[in-house]
Parts: sequence; C-alpha cells; structure tokens
Amino acid sequence: MKVIHFGAGNIGRGFIGKLLADANSQMTFADVNQQLIDQLAHQQSYNVHVVGAVHSIEKVQRVNAINSLDPKTIEHIALADMVTTAVGPQILEKIAETLAKGILLRMEMGNTKPLNIIACENMVRGTSQLKQHVLAHIPASSHFWVDEHVGFVDSAVDRIVPPMDAANDDPLDVTVETFSEWIVDQTQFVGDIPAIKGMELTDNLMAFVERKLFTLNTGHAITAYLGQQRGHKTICDAINDPYIASIVKGAMQESGQVLIQRYGFDPIKHEQYIEKILGRFANPYLHDDVERVGRQPMRKLSPEDRLIKPLLGTLEYQLDNRNLIIGIAAALHFRCNEDPQAVEMERCIREYGLEKAIEQLCRLTDYPQIISSICQQYQLMDK
Repeated sequence: MKVIHFGAGNIGRGFIGKLLADANSQMTFADVNQQLIDQLAHQQSYNVHVVGAVHSIEKVQRVNAINSLDPKTIEHIALADMVTTAVGPQILEKIAETLAKGILLRMEMGNTKPLNIIACENMVRGTSQLKQHVLAHIPASSHFWVDEHVGFVDSAVDRIVPPMDAANDDPLDVTVETFSEWIVDQTQFVGDIPAIKGMELTDNLMAFVERKLFTLNTGHAITAYLGQQRGHKTICDAINDPYIASIVKGAMQESGQVLIQRYGFDPIKHEQYIEKILGRFANPYLHDDVERVGRQPMRKLSPEDRLIKPLLGTLEYQLDNRNLIIGIAAALHFRCNEDPQAVEMERCIREYGLEKAIEQLCRLTDYPQIISSICQQYQLMDK
C-alpha cells in the first residue's frame, strides 16, 4: 500500500505515520519544513518513545519524505492508495490544491484504483471539510469521477504527543503516551478497507468524534486554562491541583451527560472513560506545557469546538453546566504573546468589552443568561 502523509511533525511521526509504517506501507511524509524533510529522507527511520508506567522505544523504519511544495508530491498522490494528514485544521485548505492536482493527474493517467483520503485532525468531520476545499479546485464535470474513485473518510484521533525533550540527541525522535485511538467512518471508503492495526472501524463516527471532543479535548483545554490561571507549567502539575481536578472532572461529567442523552452511552462505562483520561493528564512523563495546549483559544471557543459545543448540548438537554462555564471563563483569560489568537482575543476583549467579545467569539447571542454567567466567572478570576 502506497501512502503519502501530509505533516511530518510530532503527531504525524508519533501517531498516524507510525501506524501506517508499522502496517508495512510504502510511507512518504510530506511537509514544508525542508530541514525536517531532508533528515527524514536521509535517515528513513526514527524512534518513538512510548512513556507511561512502562517505557519503551519503538523504531519506525522504511519511511521516505518529500517537500509538499515539490511538484513530485502531485505524482505521489496520483499513484497512492491512501493520503492522510496531521497538519492542523487551519492548514487543510492550504493543501487542498495540491491534493486536487494529484487527483486530476490520476484521472489523466487513467488510474482508477481506489484512493482514500483521511484527515487525522482535532476537528469534527475534518475530511468532509477537506473534500469541499479539494472539489473547489476540480472542474465540476470531474466531480462524478472523484466520487466514484476517491473516498474522503472522516476520522477521530486521540493521542497526546507533546514536544520532544530538547536535550534529545535525535530531533526526529518523538515522545507519545501509551494510549492511542484512531477511529474511521467505514461507510466512506471507496474500494476495500485496508487492514491497519490501530485503525478502528465504525458506522457511527459522530458518537466517537463527540465523545473525544467533549471529554479529552474539553478536559485538556480546561486543565490548561485553569493551570495558567493558577501558575502551573505542565498539564500534569495542573491536574494534580485538587481545585483544577474537581472543575475538569465536573466539566467532563457535564459534557458526558450530553453524550449519554444524545448517543445512549453507558453511564458507568463513560465514567470509566473519564477516569482513564484524567489518569492520562496526570502522566508525569509527558511534560506537556499548559501554554502549548491552550494555544489557539479563539478556535477552541468557537461553536463547533471543545468548550462551546458541549455547553450548547447542556442547554439542549437542560443539564447542569457550571464547570463548563468556569472553563470557558478561564479560556477567555488565556494570555500568550507568541500565539496570534491569544493576542487577538485579548485585543477583542479590551476594545469591545467582555460581553461583545463573547458574542463574537462564541456566537452565544441567543443566550444572554449564559453570557452573563461567563462574565461573572471571568470577573471572579480577576479578583
């Protein structure tokens, strides 16, 4: 199986790229970081440090690499059996034209073998959104051919991959936690579904997308935002603060009640899932910085993301949301001069006032009482 994977960063190498390489794929990384690409192409291998109660080092071998701006990337797409991404939600649109050119070359070559594209990003239905960006670069007359021969497969991904220790000798090495989850929508594949260890199939992807978004992502973000508020540097330190642990667990239980109502999750099993995630946050070997996890707060405060979407669910089902509101207020307090979104959010609050900023960022205009509650919590944090 020939695979080209966009995104050779820590998540690309430590998670999806590793699973694909382990499946004996002809694996090529594509990235714009030329120094990284050169080293990957030269070494064609790297180590993944799996940390937890038991440490292990797993070697990834027989990988190649290419600059994603190189015209040969288009040829790789034209000949591939699968394309995957781990580039970040905001970059998907930027790689869409390259994917479209590869698909068009595929058509020109008469390559009718199935091609499946999977965006492995922290977003809801990311591949479906990528599909729309790709189709915008393909003539409408060719859309039928694309639908017949190219599968755009949505997925849910879950693995904590913090930056590698700078003291490590090999910059290609990556650190990951023991837990990983890659769930794909089996109804969206074209042709036979490849057998890849670690890739789980479902015909009800949204249940798992929202389970991860409302639990791991919600809890991770709130841990980071409250952690910064209380002077903690890492997620591990923050979640070991009893006050933060109480709010984070409460928020995940509130969002969990939405999932139980919406998808019929078993309450006992979901509580166990929450406890497992809290244990992952407390992993002392990950050294995950609260500032890194908290970045891009404007995206994380948008209606379809990890804070506002579960909050809206609690309103839909008339459920408690006190802890979620505390988490949202903490997110609005996030400050990081190196993060453009944090700088822009601070400017928005300063220029328009808190209420208008919440309306603009979270699009909660229809819920004045909720805005008022968030403002109250925000002001309490100022004291």
